[in-house]
This record gives sequence, structure tokens and C-alpha cells, in this order.
Amino acid sequence: TGIPAPHPPKPGDLIEIFRFGYQHWVVYVGNGYVVHLTTPSKNPTGGSSSPFSVQGGKAMVKREQLEDVARGCSYQINNYLDDMYQPLSAEKIISYAEKLIGKEIWYNVLGWNCEHFVTHLRYGKSHSEQVRPCVGDLSLLEGAGAWVGLSGLCSQRGESP
Repeated sequence: TGIPAPHPPKPGDLIEIFRFGYQHWVVYVGNGYVVHLTTPSKNPTGGSSSPFSVQGGKAMVKREQLEDVARGCSYQINNYLDDMYQPLSAEKIISYAEKLIGKEIWYNVLGWNCEHFVTHLRYGKSHSEQVRPCVGDLSLLEGAGAWVGLSGLCSQRGESP
């Protein structure tokens, strides 16, 4: 099981899961379930446990148990934009998230990653702190079609995503 946040999440909360080398973001929808963006494949080693390609592609919106997504990693509730943006109501967040379950959508580590996805659900605006410090480095690699982990680059620069 994952190492839980100090207090239980409430529906609509954003949860940051600390993976090796990057963070995966999910939105809590209640009863132990989260909605998140992951690879469309059924490969258990893909999806939320590994970063996507820099060039992007298709991703799947899934509803899964938080503990299954965390897979033993620590996590925290992190509604970090609440001071900047008014969160939507929990009902709206959950309704919007549930309408997207099972849909394949476009994914790109720079423009639409799992953090962009959940912040869009909560605030109606997409935002990613993981991308901001590394955009220059990633844009150089994107044209070459490199497959890299976002925070691997950040770590090499001595920054944390």
C-alpha cells in the first residue's frame, strides 16, 4: 500500500504521488477512487508508473483505487493553486472527471500532462509546475524525438520539479 497523506482526501482534492524521478497527479473522487491520465495500454509497467514520451500521443482517462495507482509510493494532498484560482465545486470536478473516464485524449509532457489534466478538472485552468523549470531543456530534445523522463532532466540541472 502507499504511504498515505496525513489526513484523508476529500472529493475534488488533487493528490501528488511521488514516483522515482517525477510526480504523478490524480484527482480524488471519493470512496478510495481517483481519476487520472495514464497510457491506454494494459501494460502494468506503463501508465502512471512511468513518464510518457516527450513527443506525446494518446492517453487514457481512468478511474482506479488510489492505493492501486500509488503502488507503494508516498503521496500527499496538494491543492497548491487554491490561493491563485477558485476551485470548482466537488460536484462539478467529479462530474467532469466521470464524463471523461474511458476516453482517449491527447497527451504531451510539455502541454498536457497528468498535472495539467487534474488542475484543469479542479480549477478549469491547466497548470504544471513540473514543466516550468525544464521547458528550455525539453524543447531542445522534443524535436529529436527523445524519450525522457521530465524530472530526470530537472535533476541533472540541480532543480526539483
